[in-house]
Amino acid sequence: MLKQRVITALVMAGLFLSAIVFLPLPGLALFFGVVIGGGAWEWSRLAGWQATAVRVLYVAIVLMLLFALYVYCQLGEGAPREKVQPVLGLGCLWWSFALLWIRGYPASAVLWRSVAMRSLMGLLILAPAWVAAVFLLSFPRGGLLMVIMVIVVVAADVGAYFSGKAWGSHKLAPVVSPAKTWEGFWGGICSCLVLAVVLWWLLPDRVSHIGLWAVMAVTVTTALASVVGDLTVSMVKRESGFKDSGSLLPGHGGVLDRLDSLSGAAPVFALGLLLAGW
Repeated sequence: MLKQRVITALVMAGLFLSAIVFLPLPGLALFFGVVIGGGAWEWSRLAGWQATAVRVLYVAIVLMLLFALYVYCQLGEGAPREKVQPVLGLGCLWWSFALLWIRGYPASAVLWRSVAMRSLMGLLILAPAWVAAVFLLSFPRGGLLMVIMVIVVVAADVGAYFSGKAWGSHKLAPVVSPAKTWEGFWGGICSCLVLAVVLWWLLPDRVSHIGLWAVMAVTVTTALASVVGDLTVSMVKRESGFKDSGSLLPGHGGVLDRLDSLSGAAPVFALGLLLAGW
């Protein structure tokens, strides 16, 4: 199982890095759009849709929304800040509500248990994350920024795993995800703080106006959002009665099982860079 998981992770990393290096921005937008489409297909089942035709329709709606946002935000034409920032802000606001629902689960499920609400949740999870990713890629060295965002999420996850295994005894969200502990959570945050210092030290001179505290704030809030993204999808899976969102990725489950943390992190990371003055 571990060997299969590692092989799948290496293949995914290779595809991701190859796309970043070789594809132009429109191609990257399409590539990540296909990934989001896969996540939307899996989410349609979590939302409660059963018929294949309806699930295909849901994917089509998500993709049409991505195209509309691509045009509205002018993502292929320099992506003006005044167009993109409200979308990123909406994504961050959504994750704030999601955190409240996680804390209140299972009682909070009365607010979002319906198929319509879960369908809307899927749009709020997937669309702002895609906009954030394409917006980051429009920056100079945007591919590097995307890689850094992924590294922050991985650092939070790996730090949480090892500290949780070593010292974990106090459950973080026992009803939503029994394996997660507060010790693991703080271990992930500490890992990201160390990473933030390294990233600040490596900043080029042209962005030297961004101080250490700003880098730490962006890194830590991105890590926090990745945890909320993971727990939100876990909460909906638990309510829907599914262990994994799918089975496309051997050893990992479905596409959404890998997108959950990144979907939470992406809009927070992108908005954080804007507010920090990147």
